[in-house]
Amino acid sequence: MFASRFSTRPFRKGLVVTSTALSFLFLGVSQANALQGSQPDTHTSPANALTYDDTFNLEFVASPQFIDKETVVYSRQSMDIMTDSRQSRLWQVNIKTGEHRPFIALDENLSQATLSPNGKMVAYTKSVNGRAQLHLYYLDTMQSVRLTNTSETPRQLTWSHDSEALAFTLFTEEKQKPLFSAMPSKPKGAKWADNAKYIDSVQYRGDGRGYLREGFDQIYVLPVDGGTPRQLTKGHFPSGGTLSFSKDNDWIYFASPQREDYALNPLFSDIYKVNVSSGVVEQVTDIAGPESRPTLSPNGKYLAFTQLNDRKLSYQNGDLLVLELESGEITRLTSSLDRSLGKFVWRKDSRGLMFSYLDHGETKLATVNLTGKVKKLEVTLGGQAFGRPYTSGDFALSEKGDIVFTTAARTMPGDLALYRKGKSASKLTDLNSDALGHKALAQVQDLTVASSVDERPIDAWMALPPGFDSSKKYPLILEIHGGPHAAYGPHFAMEIQLMAAQGYVVVWSNPRGSSSYGEDFGNLIHHNYPSEDFNDLMDVVDAVVDKGFVDANNLFITGGSGGGVLTAWSIGKTDRFSAAVVAKPVINWVSFALTADAYPFFSQYWMADMPWNIADKLWKRSPLSLVGNVTTPTMLLTGEADYRTPISESEQYYQALKLQGIDAAMVRIPGASHGIASRPSRLIQKVGNIMAWFERYKKDEGGK
Repeated sequence: MFASRFSTRPFRKGLVVTSTALSFLFLGVSQANALQGSQPDTHTSPANALTYDDTFNLEFVASPQFIDKETVVYSRQSMDIMTDSRQSRLWQVNIKTGEHRPFIALDENLSQATLSPNGKMVAYTKSVNGRAQLHLYYLDTMQSVRLTNTSETPRQLTWSHDSEALAFTLFTEEKQKPLFSAMPSKPKGAKWADNAKYIDSVQYRGDGRGYLREGFDQIYVLPVDGGTPRQLTKGHFPSGGTLSFSKDNDWIYFASPQREDYALNPLFSDIYKVNVSSGVVEQVTDIAGPESRPTLSPNGKYLAFTQLNDRKLSYQNGDLLVLELESGEITRLTSSLDRSLGKFVWRKDSRGLMFSYLDHGETKLATVNLTGKVKKLEVTLGGQAFGRPYTSGDFALSEKGDIVFTTAARTMPGDLALYRKGKSASKLTDLNSDALGHKALAQVQDLTVASSVDERPIDAWMALPPGFDSSKKYPLILEIHGGPHAAYGPHFAMEIQLMAAQGYVVVWSNPRGSSSYGEDFGNLIHHNYPSEDFNDLMDVVDAVVDKGFVDANNLFITGGSGGGVLTAWSIGKTDRFSAAVVAKPVINWVSFALTADAYPFFSQYWMADMPWNIADKLWKRSPLSLVGNVTTPTMLLTGEADYRTPISESEQYYQALKLQGIDAAMVRIPGASHGIASRPSRLIQKVGNIMAWFERYKKDEGGK
């Protein structure tokens, strides 16, 4: 398999890309062609094809919940072109009449809306000038009041059952004394350098958060009448996540590692409860492996939670468990499923739960009773992934058993839909037809491929460019997901649509190692990544080329994070691609293990031993080990504030390519963390640079 695709020819001397040349990368396609002498695109996009500007017109549905039997409140998220960010407003829809209108008029930047058990109030957080505070909205008078004035954002808002108090978590800073305290005082008016920063914690920086302050999430409680939040938990470890009041409101259940070396044991936590009056903490569970998300049943008799049988595998599926509080008996409910679990909620009668799970690139729903009988529902969730076609989705369950969920569509972001037993699902909202309904969008088709390694079925999908004509030849982009234990599916994705709008067939897949296919499939790459997942990807490319409408001289490859790893690995194995974009990759497993923010996890779960003990084995799996084979023009694209796959990984690869004379460029996104396309303009920059790079190396139909 490798021999047929691997180039043994010597590398050619590449173009040195100057800053002037780099400035061309994000020009429009026609400008880039004109300035760089590229061959013109033979595909003519329809006049109503998707453009980069359309990114700011998208809307998304999030966090639906019933506030009565017929009314659902949800977060309506839109893109603000002036602030380059998502805005969130609360809207409501009546599932009986279809009436659709704002819930809290005019207010924006609202999140965490949570209905009180008595149905009279909604707690939520509202962000003003970057500070989010806890507010209360009274349904009868439609009045809002602010309850907190904290320096940190209240999270995990949780009502007491009598609706008289709210529990939440707050980051609670702990001031650290400097190691050196004898610094002399500077003279008045003197300008000295900033003081040195002393770090001695295991977790000292986090992707998207930068260098961390000393402190931990702690649990607080506040009466709805207002006042000062009262801290309940303490300790040099986090106490947070999902909170749940006991039936008598005297205790709050939560998950915590309750050990000061928790950072070196990243998958360790048990369930505890803290007394609301005294602050006394008692342990509830003690199972090998982490327990999390404690949720009390409506009748107060059972505590549901998730638990993982930790075997130090890189991919592990947890289970849903139920603890009978009176007897202490624990029942494991979902061990027969072998799938990644998502959200779960109790049925109103406390006789079972509903939960979401991943299956073959999609998010599904199922129910389970207290004896562990799982029943799958014909409901598919999705529609919440912004850039790439990752699995996603949310749902809410009413007292009557009605289900409201975010839809999974191939050419539209998700809307809200209603599912009732015995009836077809019906849409409740239509948020994007005004922006996308008149656009010529890429149609998404299924593609099942048999792996040449072991005949395993590999799920794949392809987007056909608007105006597609099967008698013509189109360039192809292989887009590879990250993770690597994650999953793509047949979902709307703005990045895919923008690529296809410029005349490319785009294909994506779930090679071995992907989630949603069970632990065995996921762990085919355990301590063996990258490996035969490369073969799966090449089989997918072959399957599309064999259809006859792809120009085999114009194949391109890209991917981010784990997809960046596989992109760099692939171009070290084959020269079949005309150009590559390696986004936020791992290039050298040794340096990655000792610079990534989550290094305790990666070194224990992705590696068989500490990196200095197995450096030779890690080197064999490092794309940098294959850089001497690379002849493909390659661009690196990474956020400058990425602490998950630090930009030093990209710099190593860029410099290695330059030393070989390979056509190479590096695009650095200022201020961006690992979620490089988290803001609309950054998504545009990402896709725009990728497409400009591919256009530079696209050949005409004669292969020149």
